Amino acid sequence: MTRSSASVVFGQVIGMPASSVLRLAAMAAASEGGIDPETLLMMRMRVDAGELDTLSGAAVWHELARGLSEAVPSRMLQALRACGGLAVVLPELDALFGVPQSADDPPTVDIGEHQLRWVDELARRRAPLDLRFAALVANVGKADSPPEHLPSHYRHHDRALPRIEAMCARFALPQRFLRLAGLVLAEFERVHRASEMRAGSLVALLERVGAFVDEDDFQSLMQVCEADFSAYPGRASLSYPKRRILSTALAAARAVTVDDDDTEALLEARVLAAAAALRSSRWGEAAG
Repeated sequence: MTRSSASVVFGQVIGMPASSVLRLAAMAAASEGGIDPETLLMMRMRVDAGELDTLSGAAVWHELARGLSEAVPSRMLQALRACGGLAVVLPELDALFGVPQSADDPPTVDIGEHQLRWVDELARRRAPLDLRFAALVANVGKADSPPEHLPSHYRHHDRALPRIEAMCARFALPQRFLRLAGLVLAEFERVHRASEMRAGSLVALLERVGAFVDEDDFQSLMQVCEADFSAYPGRASLSYPKRRILSTALAAARAVTVDDDDTEALLEARVLAAAAALRSSRWGEAAG
């Protein structure tokens, strides 16, 4: 492209609203065709001109929410990354690309790419926006894990929580977004280790997520964890055994009653009930 023709395009781009880069990216999430190279170049020029920096957090979220709510949210995020906009509006996510994480086959995956598959899987399951956001930000503490520890990410929760809090404040999100994102951050890796836990640890997890009072958060957590499992290569057609383990433990523990509101006795009874309910299914799983 010559300098003169670039100037014409640049002049046309400058005349568009500052939010149009985000709007075009959000529209890509609903379109199978994606964004053509010429439009992507125009978006890149606007990002380079600093126009996304002029938008308020609420204005940015308005467009991000539009794209995250579509059938394939990753198309929006990929378009933003291609034009440089992701580093401006979601730098916490952009920093995850190129960072390795342990997996099965292949032995590692790119965390940024995994986050895109995760949110797409939740979209396929028609999960609400707050759960899609929770999944999208669950690994933001892994961007700067010590290189000598990779592909492990020790204490990433400690780094992630203040970043998630800052994102929620920046976008002026409802309190439930922060609450669910915090719940997923704290518990999703524990859920993935459910088959290794003793009954006492399983019951403690169920208590932390309020499953004995209201199952909504528990079911939301299961949906996010199941989507995370399915987002890894080769797992799309596999069932998620941890949901069965925790659901079995919950059903058994909820059926328990004790006299006189004895908290310690109730906890002990719940643990024993969960252990009894899981014994045969665990042996069966090990044999399989």
